Amino acid sequence: MAPIRLRHPKGVSTIQIPLDSDSYTVQDLLQEIYKATEILPSHQNLKTGYPPRSLTLVPELPLGSLDLKSGEQLIVQEVAPTSSRGTDSAAAAAASRSPPRPTASRPAQAPVASRPASAAPAPAPRTPAPEKSGKPESVEVDGGYLIHRVVPDDNSCLFSSLSLLFEQSITKAPELRKIVAEGIKKDPETYNEAILGMPPSKYIETISKPISWGGAIELGILASHYNTEIASVDVETGRIDKFAPGPEGAGGEGNRVIIVYSGIHYDAVSFSPMEDAPDEWHQKVFPIKAGKDENDSILVAVKKLADALRSKKAFTNTATFDLRCEDCGQGLKGEKGARAHAEATGHVRFGEY
Repeated sequence: MAPIRLRHPKGVSTIQIPLDSDSYTVQDLLQEIYKATEILPSHQNLKTGYPPRSLTLVPELPLGSLDLKSGEQLIVQEVAPTSSRGTDSAAAAAASRSPPRPTASRPAQAPVASRPASAAPAPAPRTPAPEKSGKPESVEVDGGYLIHRVVPDDNSCLFSSLSLLFEQSITKAPELRKIVAEGIKKDPETYNEAILGMPPSKYIETISKPISWGGAIELGILASHYNTEIASVDVETGRIDKFAPGPEGAGGEGNRVIIVYSGIHYDAVSFSPMEDAPDEWHQKVFPIKAGKDENDSILVAVKKLADALRSKKAFTNTATFDLRCEDCGQGLKGEKGARAHAEATGHVRFGEY
């Protein structure tokens, strides 16, 4: 392992990387820098030398393509993501829209940053979900396998994933939308216009439609309804965001379910004694173990599952991907463009191209 010094907005850090490894990629380096700086890989600009020159970052290439030396210093800057880092439009280098970090003691307050104050729940682009064909991704753990359970990419993926885990069938997804609507009605103090970004009645009307995409607000409400923590693992970073049902559900007690977030899509995760076991054999709710996540074999396996999906580019950069409005044909750039277009026109059907 060789030391590499990082100068970044938060200070100076040193990371250890295997410069002589043929299997260590640029993407692996970006992930290591993310751990030290909390700057997403898709937002990193790396410079080295004097005068400093920007490195060309192609995530798929081996680390040797950067010609780094032991003890070298990298200047890490945070920039807006671009589409020129060796990625394609269908699977960009990173996912910029990930669920905000929830507050363990008051999950209802966590979703504040999940949507712009004036925006409706974002319509999910009609993009194929990862691993839709062929064998689902899996990770071996404790005498069985943690399985990536892919659900349809029909704008109800969050509700379908949690319906599969809580209700044993994705057909109950519309019922989960009703639970969210009732949760907002019952707690107007928490779910006010400032939190929701629109009048509660309008939000309820919108989220009740099958074309509306769920996010952090819905995760917080459903965690409380089922009195079960929802752990969402981000494919790009491997970070796990936990939506607790409340103070009584925090502190290493209770149960949790696990979902996977790709930037534009949610899928479920379950445990099975065999990779091809029928659904009724799958364990979908797990006990929360006290202590660090590193001591929980299921959460360790979840991170490995995210690593496997990341290696297959099963995530999307929602800031830079190209979209087309399926209602009028207008070309758009990223989720921000889709939101603005939806607000201006009322159109909600978008496709990636």
